[in-house]
Amino acid sequence: MQNNNLDYINYRIAIPEEYKKVFTHFYFAKNTSSEIITKKLIPSYQTILIFSFGENPYFQSKQNPYLEVNKYLMLGPIKHIIEYSLPPNAEMLLVNFKDDAFFRFFGNATIAEQVPMVPDELLKEDSFMILWNELNKINDIQERVNQILKFSTPYFENQSKIAEQIVNFSNQALNPIKSIASQNNQTERNTQLNHQKHFGYSAKEYNRYLRFIKAIALIDNVAYTNAKIDWFVIIAECGYYDQSQLINDFKHFIDLSPTKYHKFQQDICNPKS
Repeated sequence: MQNNNLDYINYRIAIPEEYKKVFTHFYFAKNTSSEIITKKLIPSYQTILIFSFGENPYFQSKQNPYLEVNKYLMLGPIKHIIEYSLPPNAEMLLVNFKDDAFFRFFGNATIAEQVPMVPDELLKEDSFMILWNELNKINDIQERVNQILKFSTPYFENQSKIAEQIVNFSNQALNPIKSIASQNNQTERNTQLNHQKHFGYSAKEYNRYLRFIKAIALIDNVAYTNAKIDWFVIIAECGYYDQSQLINDFKHFIDLSPTKYHKFQQDICNPKS
């Protein structure tokens, strides 16, 4: 997604093929206006690393009413809607970790969820401060991205067998936890714990999220064509029992009803699109 408003520059940056197993994309946003610009970000179930340049942006959520990003900060996995604000002359570059990549980098997939952290505290070294200083000297955004990719390469551990099986599981007719537990002669409980450990969320909650994000995509597609939304089609295609279950999911993830999301979607950023 790219915004052509000269006061607010934002766009998604693709990842080179060799890094697509660890990152989904980078996202850049800059406020060149004289007013604070505020946007909402739909949950992505990814951990994000935020680099700030210029004035400090800040994030807000139910769990964290105010988080100012001074140079860099880590958040995630992002399970509920968050709001970010860019003061005049603020710019930020977001790194989006994919699947179990955060665990492979830092060794703990849930540590940033309850307590947003400066990543140096996890590595017990000041390498991210050194990286930020290098990035701050670079004006070209793609060169900044290249520098981050180069920096990250030595830190990634090999993907575990269990995590690889979870990522590659594609048979929607089977329960992934039961199937993978059987393949590895493990209990379902142990496989569930491994899922939580490597990804930062359970298979059950992620399946609920996938159903919700499918509904979001359908609404966005209909809105793009200016057609009228048939909510019963969305309920059926996404596997909801009824309208109340659809509404509950929207309230859970973004604190809006489906109709209000449709009305205000221009102010909401979808990291999956």
